[in-house]
Amino acid sequence: MLATQSDVPTRHGLTDQLAAARQQTDDLFALVKSDSFYERPIAERHRIIFYIGHLEAFDWNLFHERLGLKSFHAEFDRLFAFGIDPVGGGLPADQPSEWPTIAAVVDYVRKIRAALGDKLVDAIAETAGASSAGFSLSTLLNVAIEHRLMHAETLAYMLHQLPLDYKVGQRESLDVDSVPVVQRSIEIPAGVVTLGLRRGDVFGWDNEYEAHTVDVPAFAIDQYMVTNRQYLEFINAGGYDTRAFWDDGDDNGDWDWNSRQGISHPAFWKQKSEQWLYRTMFADVPLPLNWPVYVSQAEAKAYANWAGKALPTEAEWQRAAYGTPRGDELAYPWGGEASGGEAPPARFGNFDFARWSPTPVNAFPEGRSAFGVDGLLGNGWEWTSTVFAAFPGFEPFPFYRGYSADFFDGKHFVMKGGSARTAACMLRRTFRNWFQAHYQFIYTGFRCVSR
Repeated sequence: MLATQSDVPTRHGLTDQLAAARQQTDDLFALVKSDSFYERPIAERHRIIFYIGHLEAFDWNLFHERLGLKSFHAEFDRLFAFGIDPVGGGLPADQPSEWPTIAAVVDYVRKIRAALGDKLVDAIAETAGASSAGFSLSTLLNVAIEHRLMHAETLAYMLHQLPLDYKVGQRESLDVDSVPVVQRSIEIPAGVVTLGLRRGDVFGWDNEYEAHTVDVPAFAIDQYMVTNRQYLEFINAGGYDTRAFWDDGDDNGDWDWNSRQGISHPAFWKQKSEQWLYRTMFADVPLPLNWPVYVSQAEAKAYANWAGKALPTEAEWQRAAYGTPRGDELAYPWGGEASGGEAPPARFGNFDFARWSPTPVNAFPEGRSAFGVDGLLGNGWEWTSTVFAAFPGFEPFPFYRGYSADFFDGKHFVMKGGSARTAACMLRRTFRNWFQAHYQFIYTGFRCVSR
């Protein structure tokens, strides 16, 4: 059956979105100087060269059988198929000489884009029915788009750690208002919150299903994310040296990680001549005290323990963000309707690649939630205390079975919200991010709760 006229623009819209996502990642690779593609900015991650091939290999492996295409470089299809999620301290030890030349990888990218482009253009005019796996072409396109946009964010934080002289510099206007933010707690009454998506509503990843309600007891939550200024107080109080603030346990406990790795400050900070500096993408600047602090979940928990508070659960964060005193739930913290992937107006927050850096935590009062909580979307993901796990009714994507299920291991924790480098389509209420507790390099901060 041919697609209806109303289907065709959607298909064209998705291929346009894929092209735009490709441009985002191409622009990131353009920041890397030509002799630096074999660098490894973060010890736990692949070298940069891997990601150039990975994004196209993912798309190829997702689409080529569906589109009736035969592999032209099966070795690269396998080599670039999967990234790394090191848990337990294991680090990759590969050498630059073990990777293909940049010319060979760029040629692989070019051929895949040409082959998929021709076929996808043809496919958008064909049936919108399900594939043999039960998923439509539009679902697979959404997977490809959002996978690439996730990497546009992860690549940004990787390149953030690349030495400044390995990158093509850019001028960046920084919002570093120094008037201290007045932090206060917001009382959130007991209520019901909805987590997850109903099948058939809109596109979502497998871990977003099924929709279900959770009763949330009353609690109080910080109005703003914890700032660098507040976190500096924790450091000055000996927070990194006081075992009582850190979760103990086995050899992989937070205190063991802290002491074994010699962690003494956030990864985005550095100290020079008694002054704290902050590493932005293109320069080291005096520590912006009103920006949200970016830390691992272990560091966030230690701060919360020091402050006599806790990290919110996923349900608590969701209620503070989307609940209302009336009892209903909003599409965005400030209200409005879901935008279908289009970016909400910039006055509501720091998101959708608007900036490289954070802004002060109080910079967007129009984005305040119905309960009066600020900065819940953009400017930094937010850690929760909730272990990443399946919702009731979870079914893995048959074409990407390991996307979520591989991380239901008790070692990864849910993050909510979004950063300055989070695409608009992933600002939806149900999107769930996650990471392991001892990883410092992501654009993730936190706020505390009292119960």
